[in-house]
Amino acid sequence: MLHPEVLGPGKEAGYPGGFAYYVVGRGGVLGDVDADVVVSAFGFFAPDLVASLWNAGVTVEGARAGARRYAEACANWGRSRLADFAQAERLADLVKRVVERADVGGLSLFAGWRGVDLPDDPAGRCYVLAHVLRELRGSVHLVACVASGLTPLDAVLANPAGGIEQAEKFGWTGPFSISADLATKFAAAEELTNTLMGRHLDVLTDDELTELSELVASAHATIFS
Repeated sequence: MLHPEVLGPGKEAGYPGGFAYYVVGRGGVLGDVDADVVVSAFGFFAPDLVASLWNAGVTVEGARAGARRYAEACANWGRSRLADFAQAERLADLVKRVVERADVGGLSLFAGWRGVDLPDDPAGRCYVLAHVLRELRGSVHLVACVASGLTPLDAVLANPAGGIEQAEKFGWTGPFSISADLATKFAAAEELTNTLMGRHLDVLTDDELTELSELVASAHATIFS
C-alpha cells in the first residue's frame, strides 16, 4: 500500500505528498465525499490526519481518478512480482468468488473496492483482487472492533503489532491511556473478525479453501523469494 512503486505515480501526478495520494488513492473508491466519510471508512487513523490529507489530495484529479491511478499502481506492483506465478489465474478466480458474494453491509471501503475494474492479465488481476480481499478483512475488523467496545484509537493501542508508536504514525497524539481491559477487548475483536471472515469464506468448499490457503502461501513465497 505504501511501497515507493505504488506511491510514485502520485508524485508524478502532482499530489502534495505520498500520504495524500495514499488516502485519495485508497479512499477514492468512495467517490467525491466529505472527509468524514473517508474517516469513517479508514477507521484506525486519526480523523484530523485523514481529513487534512483527503482535502489536500482530492483536488488534484478527483476521487475516482485517484483511485483508478492507485489501483493501476497496485496492479503493476503485482505484475512485476507475480509474472512467473503460474497459478495467478486460479487464485484470482477463487478470491473473486469470495469478494463477489460478500455481504457489503457496514463494509463501505471494501464495497467501493469491489467495484473497481479488474485488469485483464492474470498477474495484475490476481494482485488487485488480493488487495480487495484485504480491504474486506480490514473493513470486517473495523466493525468487529467497534462491536467489541473498542474505539479506533483503542484498537491501535491494543494491537500487539501496534501500540503507541503505531498510534503516533496514524496521526494520534498523546497522552495515551491504555486500560487493563484493552487486551481482552482486542482478543474478542480478533475472534469476531475471524468468525465474520469465516462466513464470507463459506462460499468456497473445504477443498477450495485448502487450495486458496496453499495458493496464497505460494504467491507470498513468489513475491518475497
